Amino acid sequence: MSSIKVVVAGPIPRDTISTYENIIITRYGCVTHPVIALAKLLREEGTVVPISNIHKKDKANIIEEFSGHDNIDFSGINSDEDRGTVIFLDFKDQNNREEKQLACMNPIRPDHIEPHLDAHAFVFVPITDFEIALSTLMFIKANSEAPIIFDAHGATTAMDVKGHRHRKFWIDRDEWLPYIDVLKMNLEESQCMWFANEYEGEIPSIYDENKTEHLDALAEHVLKKGVKYFYITMDSRGCVLYHKEDGQMVKDWISSVKVNKVVDTTGCGDSFAGGLAYGFAKFKDPILAGQYANILGARRTQGKDWDVFKSAPETEKIREESYG
Repeated sequence: MSSIKVVVAGPIPRDTISTYENIIITRYGCVTHPVIALAKLLREEGTVVPISNIHKKDKANIIEEFSGHDNIDFSGINSDEDRGTVIFLDFKDQNNREEKQLACMNPIRPDHIEPHLDAHAFVFVPITDFEIALSTLMFIKANSEAPIIFDAHGATTAMDVKGHRHRKFWIDRDEWLPYIDVLKMNLEESQCMWFANEYEGEIPSIYDENKTEHLDALAEHVLKKGVKYFYITMDSRGCVLYHKEDGQMVKDWISSVKVNKVVDTTGCGDSFAGGLAYGFAKFKDPILAGQYANILGARRTQGKDWDVFKSAPETEKIREESYG
């Protein structure tokens, strides 16, 4: 393969994070996590292209955040419209948080993607439902054979007029699924995709960490609509992969990578998506992709800076120790 090129598209929010241990962290998030992880993995082999719409005043700081990685292509970072994302995250415990969005970026459109149609993988990591235009995925499908990897976090998240962010049902999912090759979500987001036809009385609380009986039926639906590989993360337990072989659905369990202490879970899902991109772009192997995804998600929990992500040889050593 020629030099690998991976596009990572979504917001680069200016994040203020209050961890569950009351530590305040300020940094640029979302796209930043998989971009830096991939830049380290592809240092000798390829290029990473972040595509995002940002505030003009953030551009210099975002470029500085990516400094030290000469294989990051900054041409997709656009501040012309001066519309970026600002987020406050308040963790109540290790995995649960309250979120407030203080500014909203313009959606990523086909013209933002067009200069990079030669990519070997496209990763979309939206955090709110308006950030990626469906026409963008349709445009890639019509003009590229590269896999489209999509994180459902944005599709299952909305914000109200006061900036409070809330879970939502992904009602129009079937409009999107034919244009997604690799779909990634966590268990809570899966429960926002498999909604009942009607409720009698009050709508029940959505999230139940023990509720998994819907997953096989959801996977059947997702694969029938055109998704090739469907990953559902289960926090510290690992992830499950659904795909088809010889017309039959196959379910593979990919165990987690053990860590001693969780410092901060912000960006774990984004990092997981970056691991999927690495596995598909370099190896075209869904099991390896899931393993690398688990590794990057686990590594993200291990600190507050970017040293948590490792080079390709170091990451491969972790993979061998974890999976044999």
